[in-house]
Amino acid sequence: MLNPNKIEQIMQQIQNVLPQGLKSLGQDAEEKVKQVLQSQLSKLDLVTREEFDVQTQVLMRTREKLTALEKQVDALLMQQEEKNSGI
Repeated sequence: MLNPNKIEQIMQQIQNVLPQGLKSLGQDAEEKVKQVLQSQLSKLDLVTREEFDVQTQVLMRTREKLTALEKQVDALLMQQEEKNSGI
């Protein structure tokens, strides 16, 4: 889920660029926009930064294991070739 503080920051940025007359529309308009924004953002297929970082770590560990396994396979193939060439 999205961080509510980020939505607050976005709302503040939007409010800061509005002309003074529009700013006076009040809290009701701000709350409605915030609700619509949260609703629409929640429909997006997004992950949190934490989830992204966790998956990045998992991918790095998987890549390390794959590299180690590739080296083992190469070593076994070399042994097999040496064994076959000695026949």
